Amino acid sequence: MHRSQLGGFIIDCQTDDIEAASQFWGAALRLTPGPGSEPGQPGYAGYARPHNGLNIEVQAVDHQSRIHIDIETDNIEAECARLERLGARRIKAVRDWVVMEAPTGQRFCIVPAFRENFLQEANVWE
Repeated sequence: MHRSQLGGFIIDCQTDDIEAASQFWGAALRLTPGPGSEPGQPGYAGYARPHNGLNIEVQAVDHQSRIHIDIETDNIEAECARLERLGARRIKAVRDWVVMEAPTGQRFCIVPAFRENFLQEANVWE
C-alpha cells in the first residue's frame, strides 16, 4: 500500500534569469517569494504557500517552456509502477524524484511527500 496526491505546479522556464522569471510569475499570480521545494538550489525559485497548499515554483530548464505537475508520494517506486501500468513511462531519475511521461506526451514528476496533510488527504493505493 502507498499514497499519492497532486503536489503542485512547476513553471518550467527556458531562461538564464530565473529571478526575472520568478518575479514575473509571482506578480502574475500574486504569489509571495518563498523557499519552494529546492531551497538553495540554483535554477529554482519558490513561493510561500498557505498551510498545506500546493507547491508552485519556477524552474530554469533547457527545454521549451511549459508547466508540469508534481505528484507527491510516500513510495516513489510504487507510484511509478502504478502509473506505468496506466501507460506512463519513466524518463529519468533526478536526485530523489522521477520524471515520467504520460501516454498523451505530458511530462510530470513523482516527488517525495512534503505536505503536512499528506497522510490524511492522499489517495491510498493497494
